[in-house]
Amino acid sequence: MYRILILEDDELFKETLEDFLEEEDFEVVTASNGEEVLELCYEQNFDLYLFDINVPRINGIETLKELRKTSDDTPTIYLTSYKDKDKLTQGFLSGCDDYLKKPIDLDELLLRIWSLLKRSGKPLEMIYLNDEISFDPKNRRVLQKGEDIFIAGKVIDLLELFLEKKDVIITKEMIINKLWGFDQEYSEGSIRVYINNLKKLLGKDRIKNIKGIGYKIEL
Repeated sequence: MYRILILEDDELFKETLEDFLEEEDFEVVTASNGEEVLELCYEQNFDLYLFDINVPRINGIETLKELRKTSDDTPTIYLTSYKDKDKLTQGFLSGCDDYLKKPIDLDELLLRIWSLLKRSGKPLEMIYLNDEISFDPKNRRVLQKGEDIFIAGKVIDLLELFLEKKDVIITKEMIINKLWGFDQEYSEGSIRVYINNLKKLLGKDRIKNIKGIGYKIEL
């Protein structure tokens, strides 16, 4: 399980982030100011930091600078209401990897978290889809009883989309955006083929058709 440290002094927003990430199977620790963060990081290790910038005592930028001085290279995303370029430049110079402006879209945040975890080289956990089938997200491998099985690249893209958005209905537009580039051709028939291939892999009852809207996975 991945451990995320949140630095945020807005209690309601902090609780929202904590609840959302725990539902996504992350272990979450929170702090309200930079001093608490430095104390926590002295005692524990984390896989990712989510830092607000404007917090009491030691702000998010100075907190990360202190951590980077100790060779702490934990991936970091700033969640900030700041819009001026100078402040954002300071954020990147302090060693952050990404930032999102408030108000935060939680689904976008989740995608950026997984992207950073992949890039950091930290091992991503195997996802067990049923008793026989598992998915290795780092290497995009699908295995049956531990043995690689051949799966078309776009079916793996589709599987990633369903796993990333497992709590929402997947629309046709979301599938098109994930599987095809801006200038690539697609067809309704090809979408049905990839959906059917994924159903064969997972079991047809695991992906539900939501008539007129899209699809939803049941894990």
